[in-house]
Amino acid sequence: MSMIIVGAGPNLGLAIARRFGREGFDVGLVARDQGRLDELAAVLEREGIRATGAAADIRDAEALAAAIASLAADLGPVEVLEYSPLPAQEFMKPLLETDVEGVRGPLEFSVLGAVAAARAVLGPMREAGRGTILFTTGGAAITPNPARAGVGISFAAEVAYARMLHEVLADSGVHVAHTAVGGRIGPGLDHEPADVADVLWRQHAERGPFQTRLGID
Repeated sequence: MSMIIVGAGPNLGLAIARRFGREGFDVGLVARDQGRLDELAAVLEREGIRATGAAADIRDAEALAAAIASLAADLGPVEVLEYSPLPAQEFMKPLLETDVEGVRGPLEFSVLGAVAAARAVLGPMREAGRGTILFTTGGAAITPNPARAGVGISFAAEVAYARMLHEVLADSGVHVAHTAVGGRIGPGLDHEPADVADVLWRQHAERGPFQTRLGID
């Protein structure tokens, strides 16, 4: 069985890969830089976890879908998709400095990318009658900050899409869940990557409520 992490990096992405890998999952990694993906895959392979990467620009829907299809062909049917790309700093301008183009980028990244990734796995999941799609965002999805307008808008739209998927697929065997993380993720910061990865594992294994909030009142 395999899982794919969209937005894989050396922090949360690596922790998620390790957590699911311990449970027997082969892991596919998607991000822009193939060299970095190869490095992450090598780390996981040394730990006994089968892993491979496929580079794609998340804002290029066709390239993202092709990367996911390539990983599925290599690793086998995707049982879990986890979507958590880290937004660029350019998406975090104050509201009154954010114009149409300042919103377009975050929407391509968090919403159109999420739709492309989900659609790349939904057909096989629905046919199999099982699967999990996990969306992970910052706390701005719940409590938008006008100092970082782009991500507040795009995260909210991403969660709206995820919630509708959760409702539409409720009786299909495909579970959709969202985790909102308020604060910084990293060793010694607000949230340890392994702790967040544990939450995502429980969302898959226990199929609880749609939304989990970490560090958000």
